[in-house]
Amino acid sequence: MEKSHLQPVLFTVVTVCRNSRDVIGKTVESVLAQTYPHMEYLIIDGNSTDDTVQLSEKYRKKFETKGFLFKIVSEPDHGIYDAMNKGIRMSSGELIGFINAGDWYEPDAVKTAAIAYKKTHFDYFYADIKLVGKDGKIRIKHSKIDGIFPTSRHWNHPSGFVRKKLYRELGEFKCIGIHDDFEFFLRVKRAGKKITVVNRVLANFVTGGISNEKNADMCRKRIADRYRSYRDNGYSPLCILECAGIEAVKYLFY
Repeated sequence: MEKSHLQPVLFTVVTVCRNSRDVIGKTVESVLAQTYPHMEYLIIDGNSTDDTVQLSEKYRKKFETKGFLFKIVSEPDHGIYDAMNKGIRMSSGELIGFINAGDWYEPDAVKTAAIAYKKTHFDYFYADIKLVGKDGKIRIKHSKIDGIFPTSRHWNHPSGFVRKKLYRELGEFKCIGIHDDFEFFLRVKRAGKKITVVNRVLANFVTGGISNEKNADMCRKRIADRYRSYRDNGYSPLCILECAGIEAVKYLFY
């Protein structure tokens, strides 16, 4: 019988940040507000030159009072996915989720994932998210499990939780592109792992960052990187159509 069947499952939430003083509070408070009691929170800071770390440290007593484990690490890294990998290695939880600085969870995000884990014993979980535009406009991005051809149009990393042992089995993020999180998801699909989806908004993602920047060079880079992710996982060259289509939609609607 697995450990998770014998005692409450510990969830680790990781926030990767650098010079995020203006947005880190909303993210940290959303983790502190979680209704699931068995949690660890790691802030992996990339050696900020502002007071991101000091502002985060002010929440320590609140986390301790609630019984959540709380750790902050601040040191140079080699980008967001290198920092995420650091968070994976440091985590004590059986399940790991990532919520980046500026984004935030709904209060029952972890509890919803925990209930789903108890029912399905998933390897990989994700749900719906709200896309929050700089203009305040909100769109719901629904999730579902695709069949033969998975697309990021139906996949939402900010709402995701993954069994830690899956990173040991399949490898961590490759740290070679801006879609490394999606590339890992494709590895999970290719390996035939158990994926569970809940159609409920669990996270809020602020658009307008590097993944949505309306710049011709960045669009080409995102297309090429997404295409590499597909090809590295055995998909047809025709997937270039999906990669270009996603960028066209971003350009027109986000």
